[in-house]
Amino acid sequence: MVEPDLPEKLKLDLERREILRYGENPHQSAALYKNPLDSERPGAANARKVQGKDLSYNNLLDADAAFECVAEFSEPACVIVKHTNPCGAALGAAPLEAYKKALACDPVSAFGGIVALNRTLDAATADELVKLFLEVVIVPEADDAALKILSGKPNVRVLLTGSMPDPKASSLTLRSIAGSVLVQSCDNTTVAETKVVTKRAPTPQEMKDLEFAFTVCKHVKSNAIVYAKDGATVGIGAGQMSRIDSARLAAMKSDEVRPHRIQGSVMASDAFFPFPDTVEAAHAAGATAIIQPGGSQKDQDSIDAADTFGMAMVFTGVRHFRH
Repeated sequence: MVEPDLPEKLKLDLERREILRYGENPHQSAALYKNPLDSERPGAANARKVQGKDLSYNNLLDADAAFECVAEFSEPACVIVKHTNPCGAALGAAPLEAYKKALACDPVSAFGGIVALNRTLDAATADELVKLFLEVVIVPEADDAALKILSGKPNVRVLLTGSMPDPKASSLTLRSIAGSVLVQSCDNTTVAETKVVTKRAPTPQEMKDLEFAFTVCKHVKSNAIVYAKDGATVGIGAGQMSRIDSARLAAMKSDEVRPHRIQGSVMASDAFFPFPDTVEAAHAAGATAIIQPGGSQKDQDSIDAADTFGMAMVFTGVRHFRH
């Protein structure tokens, strides 16, 4: 058990910054309050809105989820979010390439989504963004040409944060439940170190994709499964009550975009496998390597299954549940 650095008494002086149009649904009222525990972190709450309609409760949640995910990467990256889950994430040599690769993961779900980039938005990328109906674009900066292009879609909310948040910074997160508030330290790690547990080790490209997939998986609601290939997600299964269902859903949605696209990909899981069925599903889909925390009493069953299929498997020792 981790001994938390949490005060016995936590006093919050929350300053209301903005009345929102409504909450998650139109019959709910909502407002944005400044959190003194993390008031300066670059992100949706502190961004400068340069155009677009007023931000809603859901816009802020989704924009925060997208920006926190894209901030994990040092390379140019793009994350597209719907209902706080990434529906596409990718790395690229430039923002435009990253966006196109992220969009290709699930172009249907991206409709009405939030796009986050970790680089200055340029005109070439803005030209592509305006082809799709989007709710929010959140970036550290945008050049004048890009802003002019986006102005042709005046309802799109464009948020400029000025900089990127540090994904490794320490902070506290707060969440209310009936009658109380849950407080925890933020999940500010991804892959501390990896351990190859199968007979076959991942190739260098597989390892790069495994670490990318596991980082994205951290930002997907549990149970979470992410398939990735060549620095881009190719299938995401989120929020299922069974891990095997998340694996099957990710493969099904990928096949809807392009059959057999998962062939040669890698799989990431936010938590361990209690049974080898998820390894079997990954193999059936065409994945060649898996990254997961490990720690199940039946880890060996999953390792044996991976060895049978000639797959590589890596343990991280770090779980990333996201509720």
